[in-house]
Amino acid sequence: MELVITLIADPGKAPLTETLAGQAAAEFKAGPPDWLAENTACDLAVEGDLDAVRKQAAQSELADRIDIIVQPAANRRKKLLLADMDSTIVTSETLDELADHAGLKEKIAGITARAMRGELDFQAALRERVGMLKGLPEQALEDTWEKVQLTPGARELVRTMSANGARCVLVSGGFRYFTGRVAEMVGFDEDYANTLIIENGVLTGKVGEPILDKDSKLSTLERLLGDLALDRSQTMTVGDGANDLPMILAAGLGVAFHAKPVVEAEAPARVRFGDLTALLYMQGYRRDAFRK
Repeated sequence: MELVITLIADPGKAPLTETLAGQAAAEFKAGPPDWLAENTACDLAVEGDLDAVRKQAAQSELADRIDIIVQPAANRRKKLLLADMDSTIVTSETLDELADHAGLKEKIAGITARAMRGELDFQAALRERVGMLKGLPEQALEDTWEKVQLTPGARELVRTMSANGARCVLVSGGFRYFTGRVAEMVGFDEDYANTLIIENGVLTGKVGEPILDKDSKLSTLERLLGDLALDRSQTMTVGDGANDLPMILAAGLGVAFHAKPVVEAEAPARVRFGDLTALLYMQGYRRDAFRK
């Protein structure tokens, strides 16, 4: 099978040098590097078995310094992006930050971390955390929003893919209050998330049903595949937590982004060093083609 290996680095910490790229080319018996961005990303073309080359990449000494993505060369440029929000498109867990206004950030963040590692039932954990915020003023949502920061590369990822005809969808186990704003800020075509119930200006401690969870994320991918008449190989998903894993495994290329170990262990592609522009390099976009 014709494969492409994409090497991606964080140039601010450990740039991808000609020497490193040459070392990788020799290790994988590939042709010369095709540079996508100086000091940051390049492609290597190889022939081989996909699973075998991915295993080799995971075991490479270079994997401790750079991201190594292995995929089929065919249908590399995707027509659908399905992205998680918290700790993926934005840097924080918005529910944890909201809990800070109730003096409960540490307690709720501990539950969030366990749920994202797959140690707790997501729906039950969400109901528990939201229940602890009963009585919190609605203003706390606005105060939380003011501190939300985009992950580096988020705008470039979505705007570049959109400019090239892809559908970009934000799907989150978090809340529409935030996803709607993030979607507008970044350029997503659609957003799906949960709803916080608010009455008389305060949180009721309830979340709208049904709760959007890992199964909902997967079903969103499957529905969009049909609606857009796409082949599965034309899709990309990205996330960091256990509730993202089903959609990551079901996509043409599923990406674990600075993810929990349980997700990294199973995802076909993982980004540990690069920012979200890594997902553009994986598709063969060159730096000078990025949209901001």
